[in-house]
Amino acid sequence: MNTKKLFTLGLSAALLASTVATGNAWAQDDIMAGTDLTKACKIGFSQGTLNHPWRVAMVEGNKAWAAENLPNVELIVTDGQNASAKQVADVESLMAQGIDVLMISPLTSQALTPIVADVMAAGIPVVALDRSVNTDVTSYITAQNEPIARTAGEFFVKQLGGKGNIVQIEGTAGASAAAERKSGFEEVIAQHPDMKIIATQNADFLRENATKFMEDSLQRFGPGEIQGVYAHNDEMALGAIAAIEAAGRQDEIMVTGLDGQNNAIQAVKDGKMFATFTFPFVAPEGIQYAYKLCAGEEVPANVILDSHTIDASNVDEWIGKGF
Repeated sequence: MNTKKLFTLGLSAALLASTVATGNAWAQDDIMAGTDLTKACKIGFSQGTLNHPWRVAMVEGNKAWAAENLPNVELIVTDGQNASAKQVADVESLMAQGIDVLMISPLTSQALTPIVADVMAAGIPVVALDRSVNTDVTSYITAQNEPIARTAGEFFVKQLGGKGNIVQIEGTAGASAAAERKSGFEEVIAQHPDMKIIATQNADFLRENATKFMEDSLQRFGPGEIQGVYAHNDEMALGAIAAIEAAGRQDEIMVTGLDGQNNAIQAVKDGKMFATFTFPFVAPEGIQYAYKLCAGEEVPANVILDSHTIDASNVDEWIGKGF
């Protein structure tokens, strides 16, 4: 199977329809309409890790908006360094500093659940970004992982004609995003008996881990035995592509990613990646909703942001618009 031929097929507009959001739309302009932006406030932002460009974009986007628009806000950012225990300690430290609101993007759901429950019990509002925890929060802001993953599954079904072997590269074990991106995709593939996920492994959303897993998979399955790679994010998709190109098998395997980072969009343009799906990095929505809570306003319990599909049919419109 030649992936370059796949790109020339041109996926239909209906199949490429973006996830329609309910509630807040991505980059909605009127979130802050009527809100006094001068209130003094201390907001803590616990990020699970800063070793990934998507998470850096989340932090920097929220910091930049706060710096430009909220003159009396102190925003304290912590880096969990890809360790749940470190992130728990970070949240404890933020509480000790007297924050008015906690923003958190938890590394894993269960490990961060007890400390988030403690924050809520202390009367401090919590805004969870991207990933959830297994306890109530004041507001949870995310895009819809499962529908995006189901759309990815439908792409594979259409482009492979309902037949083929797929390697899945998963995110971080225990992270809600990874679980949802896995379940949505597998739900679709399971409906087609001639399609199989022949290898799957967690790679922590990291490019180097994905490269190693893909190298192992290419050794395990010879030429013609892998038709597609579904990676839970663009970094891992790019890592897989590096291994596939090194093995000289790029003409037989199509790869999709997820997040919409600029180098992945360019890879779609260059014919190296089949598609990527934008996943909003929750900026500036995170700081906006956190500030509204600090100002005593009510906010939605769930905010769903838009996602868009980028492939060969529309990639020119997206060049340079990722992160």
